[in-house]
Amino acid sequence: MELAIVVAIDQNGAIGGNNQLLWHLPNDLKNFKKITTGYPVIMGRKTFESILDMTGKVLPNRHNIVISRNKNLKAQYPNHEFSLFDSVDQAIEYLKIQDTQKAFVIGGAEIYKSSLPYINKFYITLVKAKFDNADTFFDLSLDEINKEYKLISKQENYKDDLHSYDYEFLIYM
Repeated sequence: MELAIVVAIDQNGAIGGNNQLLWHLPNDLKNFKKITTGYPVIMGRKTFESILDMTGKVLPNRHNIVISRNKNLKAQYPNHEFSLFDSVDQAIEYLKIQDTQKAFVIGGAEIYKSSLPYINKFYITLVKAKFDNADTFFDLSLDEINKEYKLISKQENYKDDLHSYDYEFLIYM
């Protein structure tokens, strides 16, 4: 099974602050949707709740898998369709039993860290800025990823009226 991390980081490896993204890059959101639509997405409870707070719904056209030790989470969100597992290991075992060919890990920091032994691909948006209000960071630096994986694609994007920062789409295998 192909298991890939999809993550946006700043130049310090920050992925968020106060349980939210630190930037708004519409093309990054479009890229995320293009990459993940039609496939299972694995996320932690905080990421799940931040998506619900932003959109009012689970990610459409994707099997939303939430990792949480809170057994009552499904009861807390009865109007939302998602699967609940105690650990990344359990979710991955479930996906293997389902003969899933491809799935994505979409956050947060602890879920990324727990999934690293299984990961064989990274989709990284590198935001060319540093955010002082960051409180959550990706576990691997780009230097570490470059040592273990091969960069297979790099697309540079520049700030414009809709994007306040330069950024790159990077894919590693």
